[in-house]
Formats: sequence, structure tokens, C-alpha cells
Amino acid sequence: MFILVNDVRIEVREGETILEAARRTGHEVPSLCYAGGGVRHKSSCMVCAVKNRVNGQILPSCSTFPVEGMQVETDSEEVRQVRSLSLELLLSDHRADCEAPCSMVCPKGLDVERMLGYYDGGLPGEACRVIADVFDLPETGCDTCKAPCEKACRRGTVDRAVSIRAIVKEVVAAVGTPPPPPAGERTAQREKEKNRYCSRLGRFSEKEKERLRESVSTASRCLHCACAGRDGCKLRRYATEWAVKRPRYDASSALPVMDRKHVTGNMWFEQAKCIRCGLCVYNSENGFTFKDRGFGMQVVLPEENRVNVKEDLAGLCPTGALYLQPVAETY
Repeated sequence: MFILVNDVRIEVREGETILEAARRTGHEVPSLCYAGGGVRHKSSCMVCAVKNRVNGQILPSCSTFPVEGMQVETDSEEVRQVRSLSLELLLSDHRADCEAPCSMVCPKGLDVERMLGYYDGGLPGEACRVIADVFDLPETGCDTCKAPCEKACRRGTVDRAVSIRAIVKEVVAAVGTPPPPPAGERTAQREKEKNRYCSRLGRFSEKEKERLRESVSTASRCLHCACAGRDGCKLRRYATEWAVKRPRYDASSALPVMDRKHVTGNMWFEQAKCIRCGLCVYNSENGFTFKDRGFGMQVVLPEENRVNVKEDLAGLCPTGALYLQPVAETY
């Protein structure tokens, strides 16, 4: 069978979907709810949308099989608009901070949350190395800074902001001046981060504030609100590639934010970041499952099903909802 993809005639192999045939022949098609490699899935996100020029129909390419004579567009303006709309709808239901607000507003570019992570983990030497990446120790400049990091601190909306400047001084005083980091190592990373999409969490509800006050008792009092699964997040990747600065729609999710559930081993689940693609449901036997229907549908993990879930399932998640993080680093 032959079809046209972006006016290029290609032969379709038996059992291939439009997405698979297009990718195999060099036509890029994004996807969130499709993982490839024989992984079970069902179309849900519409980020892989394409258009059949023959009848004008918009199709989910990950689950649509070609028919003879089909003329597929994968990169037209109309297709890009459909994908962008689908992405923005998913982002509007996604409660998370990709990056910690404190780190984003530091005028020197200090990775505040990473530094506090080491501090809370009892690793002052590592915390000091993060500080030394942006400051000429023993001078830090924090004494004369107006502390935008503390003003932006999420903990400040719960009770009282983390004393970031005091912790920086404490770490430097305790450790001294560590060897300088490799030239440009973190600088290059920070430049890359400047152009990456960063979701905004919005306000905590009163119930969330109460839960966080009771449950977060790190040495620094930091909530560690940056997404632990952000590096492998396809949702963020596509938002960055398509230059989405902020979702067009207000956040609509009522799921509890920063509610981390331990699954097994080093795997964690945050329901508020889930886009309900179902990859974890369809590829775990008596593991994750759907609860309710329609707009209120949720992906949940019944307690009795926890033992059936394997860590490699985290690799299928297209967002930071299901991720791997050593238990010792969860503070």
C-alpha cells in the first residue's frame, strides 16, 4: 500500500499506523500517549494529530491505520494549531512548578533548590559546590541582595519563607572554599534552562497549606517544589519546542499538588502532573487503573496493586507524574 505524506509517496508496511510509517520515512510526528516498541496505548492526547487532505479529517496518527490513496499532512499550519491547542489544554490541567521559583529569580543564577537539596540531605560539601559555581567564595553577595529568592519562596505562602541567605552563609562558613567547578559546566546548563518552558503552579488551597505544614519538615523547611521528573518530561519538551510561554487557559485541576506517593523502590507518583494517557494503566497487570469517567477521570494506584508495579514503568510516563528518585533524596 502507498500513501502520500507531505506530498512524498511512501510504502506502508503491514500493521503500521500513520505515525509509525511517517516516522520510519523521516517525517517527524510528536506524541505523548504513544511510546512505541510494542507498548500498549490508546490515543488520548491528540498531540500526534495529522490531516488527511482527501477528506479534511484530523486524525490521531498513533492509532489510525492508513488506507490506499490517503494524503497525509504532518506539518501544516492547521495541524500545528490543533497540536498546540491540545498541548495547551493538557498544560491547563497540569499542576506543577517545572523549576523552583527561588532558583528562577536569583540574579546570580544560583540553583537554590539543588543547593537546599544537598543541605537537607546532609551533604554540605555538595551544597557548597553549587554555591561556588556562581559566587567567588568566600564572598557571596547575599548580604547586599534584596533576596528575591525568599520573596518567591513557595514556603512563604504556607507560613514563613525559607531563610535562604542564612543557609548559604552557614554552608560557606562550615565548608570553606571548595575547588572551583569545571569552567562553563553549569553556565552552559543555565543558558539552556533559560529557554525551557516552566509551568506555574498557582496558589495553594487552604487544605494544601495545612498538609504541607504538617508533612514537610526538612532541615531548611524547603518544600522542594521543582518537578523531580522534569528532565524526561515530553510535555515540557514540546511546550519548549513550540514556544508556549504560558497556557492559554487557567488551571482547571483540583487534584492535590505536591502529593508524592511512593510506588516501589525509587519510583514515585504525583497525580496532579498526570495527563491520563493511560500508558501506566495499559502496561501494568493489576497495577495502575482508571477511576471515574469523563472530565473527572483519574489514574490511581490501589494499595493492594502496588506490589505488581515494576520500576521500568516510569520510563513510559510522558510527564513528571511517574518518576524515579532515590528515597534518600525525597527529604
